[in-house]
Amino acid sequence: MGLLARREHSASELKRKLQQKGCAADEIVSGLSQLQADGALSDRRFTEAYVHMRKNKGYGPVRIMAELREKGVSAELANEYLYQDVLDWQAILRQQYLKKYSGEPLTDYHEKSKRIGYLQTRGFKLEWIFELFDE
Repeated sequence: MGLLARREHSASELKRKLQQKGCAADEIVSGLSQLQADGALSDRRFTEAYVHMRKNKGYGPVRIMAELREKGVSAELANEYLYQDVLDWQAILRQQYLKKYSGEPLTDYHEKSKRIGYLQTRGFKLEWIFELFDE
């Protein structure tokens, strides 16, 4: 309960943490089942909170999806929260680009590829990045 009091966790993530602490496998399974039944543990709630948090930090859907998969969240559940509003992601992309490169003119192809790489690392789709550069 102490882990859940700090922040939301996915069931898979909580299971891994409990295994690292040396808890018995059968106790972990029964404990997680009880927490899910009580509503204290919810992958849906975790996914919603995680997507919101990472979105506010300026990360794109590709990166967030990879992080959610590492935390044991299904692709179907992640997609429910990631792609609700594509225009919102494009606004975040534009915001990140301006935050990093505002006022710096695009001088050559090397600089353009560097900027594209940065935005891809942040988790934005290449097609959205090209649309941004075409504006």
